[in-house]
Amino acid sequence: MHKLIYILLSCITLGLISCEQYIDITPTGKKTVDSTATYYDLIVLPNRCYYPSAFALLSDNTWAKESNIIGNEFISWDGINMTFNEAADRKELSDNNLYANCYSYILRSNIVISLIDESLGNPELKEVAKAEARIFRAWDHFILINTFAKAYNPATAATDGGVAIMDKYDLEVVPVKSTVAEVYDFIIRDIEEALPYLQENPSNVYHPSKAFGYALAAKVYLFHHDWEKAKNAAEESLKLKSDLIDYVALENNGGPLSDNTYAKGGNPEVLNYAYMGSYSDNPTYCYGMISPELVQLFGENDTRFTMFFRTTGNSPYYFDEGSGAALWNSSITYSKFQYMAVGMRTAEVYLILAEAKARLNDLDGAMQALCDLRVKRIKGEEAVPPQPSTKEEMVRLVVDERRKELLFGFNRFWDLKRLNTEPEYAKTQTRRFPLVSTEVPSQTYTLAPDSRLYVIPFPKDARTKNPNLTLNTDE
Repeated sequence: MHKLIYILLSCITLGLISCEQYIDITPTGKKTVDSTATYYDLIVLPNRCYYPSAFALLSDNTWAKESNIIGNEFISWDGINMTFNEAADRKELSDNNLYANCYSYILRSNIVISLIDESLGNPELKEVAKAEARIFRAWDHFILINTFAKAYNPATAATDGGVAIMDKYDLEVVPVKSTVAEVYDFIIRDIEEALPYLQENPSNVYHPSKAFGYALAAKVYLFHHDWEKAKNAAEESLKLKSDLIDYVALENNGGPLSDNTYAKGGNPEVLNYAYMGSYSDNPTYCYGMISPELVQLFGENDTRFTMFFRTTGNSPYYFDEGSGAALWNSSITYSKFQYMAVGMRTAEVYLILAEAKARLNDLDGAMQALCDLRVKRIKGEEAVPPQPSTKEEMVRLVVDERRKELLFGFNRFWDLKRLNTEPEYAKTQTRRFPLVSTEVPSQTYTLAPDSRLYVIPFPKDARTKNPNLTLNTDE
């Protein structure tokens, strides 16, 4: 019991300290470790951070400064991933705490789910708290399964190695690795049990709303190939929250440097607060360089590029001039515009709806959902492209839009993995590197759709502590 009290108070203290500059969540009156309100506060974690270093440069959206890669092709995640080096030994590398962070967040959720019923307080608040904890527990398991295992494939998921499911508070348990199918079943069950109890307007933005719950359901169903359920969940989320920032109008108003309406806490698209590597969430310093291929995909009239990226005038410490890549504008930071690279936004829900409708062969509906977003992002007639005539073409159009809208973080890496399970959408990545330096010869590197690099090995310390964690790759 003393160990639990220490964990509980430590978790709450960290959450409150991180949060106090944004919101006062401490209720008046006496609180004890046995109160329902204490457990409910434990759900709040404003500085949820997820580090993409183990896989960021496996994405065709991302680029790197050449000097950070040359000479590191066998010894760092960036060097290995930029050169698609399957001969390198990844087993000894740290994942920069992504694995540990996810399970520490799951522990917080499990403390609430397992123990709140014995606390003193409002029974209705207990149900809300358990629902919110289940949604976050599902979110963190979803991150783990899509990073450290193969993508969900209906033909192989029942036998593909997954991750350990942590479904209750138990400090003594030694987890056993489940299959990909079992982990998805667990995630879906958590979400479906939570949805009826989530609030439309929680007490503060760090508690998950019903709109986020449905958005996460839509994302999970999409990855699980449940197209009808993905469509329905996306529609339910958008009924509750459908805000889209008009980037075109924002650019006409001088952009974020002139209009900081959407700075920290002001972005109406944000559904949950989760950060890429640091609380400031400034992509300049955390894989904020996009590839020459993506630069060309944007074109000249897409405000997502023209407002937020620079191809010249960047600091040479972070950027190679002449590479054809582009770097996030360092002056547009968290204090000017809150992008939210990891947390879900309403823009993603429109894209999930568009893809789900395309998969169901509702091409008109898919086009409408897609253009609802594009008209807020792209200037002129390009905002409404010609409608594809086949399901496959429509899906590819949506996927290209996902590349441009859901930058950084996890999304493109996960999309490549899931789409690579379908021959009609699989992609063999190719990149020429280096493009500027003459220190080493330029080469063309390729990454096959079934490459083992797409499955990140469990961290060494996790494998050492738990022999049940056998690798999901052939390394």
